[in-house]
Formats: sequence, C-alpha cells, structure tokens
Amino acid sequence: QVQLVESGGGLVQAGGSLRLSCTASGSPFSINNMGWYRQASGHQRELVARISNGGSTDYADSVKGRFTISGRTAQGTVYLQMDSLKPEDTAVYYCSAHGITIPTMRQMTYWGQGTQITVSS
Repeated sequence: QVQLVESGGGLVQAGGSLRLSCTASGSPFSINNMGWYRQASGHQRELVARISNGGSTDYADSVKGRFTISGRTAQGTVYLQMDSLKPEDTAVYYCSAHGITIPTMRQMTYWGQGTQITVSS
C-alpha cells in the first residue's frame, strides 16, 4: 500500500495564498504522475493540476495563472502554490499519485485523505 500525506490547508481571505504539500510513502511504486484534485460541497471531484515525471503540467482553466504545481514526482513529492485565492476555490483538496505497483506491475491511483481549504470573502 502507498500512503499520501497532505499538509498546508486552512482558512484564508480572498486574495491570499496557501501552499499544499504531499508526500508518498509505503510500498514500492513507480509513479508516473502526481496531482491535486478538489471537491466542493455538492459537486463532483475535479482535477486542479497535474504534473508528470517529465515535468509537463496540466491545469484546470479556473486556476490557470493563479495556481502552480511543482515537485519531484519520481521521489513522491508534489506541491501546489495557490495565489489570488477566491471563495469559489473553497473545497477539500486531495493529492493523487498514479503509477505502477512493484513487483505486481498493476496500474494504480492512490489518494490522500484530503485537506480543507476555505476562502472567505
């Protein structure tokens, strides 16, 4: 099993910044990409940002220009710098890691426990 531990959530005023961190540990796991998803109350979970081992990144249109994903995915660490936060960014944020289990060679996606971010207006 692979465990993902997130940190850095909390309460912030609109226009403020937060930085999320996520670290993977546990069973051997070849990570292809890591990412951040969020789920607001009454909504489905959605992709916020994702980074591959090669460093390529994807962002949701709603966060482009405000959020920056970074990290050493091969080592199991990923960060999300969130600037110019808006009340609509309020959600539970989840870290994810997708890759291949070792030695069983199965594709798996693991999830963190989630961290709440609340942006007040």
